[in-house]
Amino acid sequence: MNKTIDFGAPSEFGMHHFYVEIPVAPRDAIYIYEDFGFDGDEFRRETVECRLVLARELWTKIRDDARRDFNARLKNKRQSTGSWITGKIKLDRFLGRELCVLGWAAEHASPEECSVICEKWLALRPEERWWLYSKTASEAGLDNQSKRGWRKALYCALSDGANIKLEPKKKPKMNEKKLNQEETVSLFDFIDKGDM
Repeated sequence: MNKTIDFGAPSEFGMHHFYVEIPVAPRDAIYIYEDFGFDGDEFRRETVECRLVLARELWTKIRDDARRDFNARLKNKRQSTGSWITGKIKLDRFLGRELCVLGWAAEHASPEECSVICEKWLALRPEERWWLYSKTASEAGLDNQSKRGWRKALYCALSDGANIKLEPKKKPKMNEKKLNQEETVSLFDFIDKGDM
């Protein structure tokens, strides 16, 4: 079994993982990065992408649910467990993907909506979270792409839907005859009056 650190991240240098940067200042934003490592090639330059910048207030609403879920699963695999402390905290690449899904859904939310988002995120199986990550990352996976496609869809899917305002960009043209038509057909109009 390979040795791991923090939230199941590989301890070997240059391995694919995620990490969360938690600044010491209590109001500073949280950064989540994906570090692709060297993929077995020591001479290749390491690639790191910032996946999310999350307001500290929203982070404090989601971090405990993520920690409990991740640590319970890591304990089942007899791997190291982690905690959210200031500095750089590494995560297994699959747990990092799941954390991005939670963070992407929360980035559009109010602090009050985060509890509903966490409940719905916890109800998802890990495989479902990975699928959501792959769909979102392929279209809008960078920190500056928060208002695009699947990033917004994650908020709509995992929130309670109360604050979602989607207005049609183009109003449908309605026929005035249909709008003014008062005659409606009921079930009894289909019954032949002679049968009674």
